[in-house]
Amino acid sequence: RRRTLHFHQVPLHDFLAAHGGSVRAILASLSVVDASVLDLLPEVRVIATTSAGLNLLDLPECRRRGIKIANAGDVYSTDVADYAVGLLIDVLRKISASNRYLRGKRIGIVGLGRIGYQVAKRLEAFGCSIAYNSRKAKPGVSYPFYQTVQELAAKSDALILCCGLTQQTRHLVNKEVLAALGKEGVVVNVARGGVIDEKEMVRCLVEGEIAGAGLDVFENEPDAPKELMELDNVVMSPHCAVFTRESLLDVARLVVGNLEAFFSNEPLLSEYEDD
Repeated sequence: RRRTLHFHQVPLHDFLAAHGGSVRAILASLSVVDASVLDLLPEVRVIATTSAGLNLLDLPECRRRGIKIANAGDVYSTDVADYAVGLLIDVLRKISASNRYLRGKRIGIVGLGRIGYQVAKRLEAFGCSIAYNSRKAKPGVSYPFYQTVQELAAKSDALILCCGLTQQTRHLVNKEVLAALGKEGVVVNVARGGVIDEKEMVRCLVEGEIAGAGLDVFENEPDAPKELMELDNVVMSPHCAVFTRESLLDVARLVVGNLEAFFSNEPLLSEYEDD
């Protein structure tokens, strides 16, 4: 017999210490799942998360314990890609004045995964020149690949960040990358705030060392740097790129489908696998 356990105002670790021994599956939404949590859940074999990003999960620890992970898969890709392009147009031309102002722009995409690829396809339609950086070159992709983000920034009018947040990507966009992007360059971030060295980005924006930024994410959410509030060349939103009715309904169906598949001994619908 299956039971669904949920908690309200009881401290999480107290709740898990009392009930965690019977749990086999976790539905995680913006929750940190690390070794201290998993120690209280010895029978867990699957984590189904409503997020595309997995930076709140201790992936090596999950792998060590043989725990499968299912994320949001492709559910958010189209909506976040639309939002990234909207932010870019808004920064460049103040509320999407006209798509002609994008034509010919050189766009560097950091992280050509599900979302990054959707961004690229949309910007191709605007006549943009696309290049990218990822952990490795993507087979069958015609866009130019750059080994480092700094090299990509030097060849781009705008950087759009679509990568996951990991130890390797934290502050990936740093002082050197922003300097390579230059005074005419724009940054758009629909990934995670920690991918950018936020203090350095704020300094560059305030001092005019880059031209603008479109930001849906920040390092210390829900707080955003106060210095950005006064700048006309910055467009900000509260981590809401995924919040469409369609995406929320789709991710709810996907999470339930992943849990049903697990308990039916069938393949997960959107299992995350290490690249």
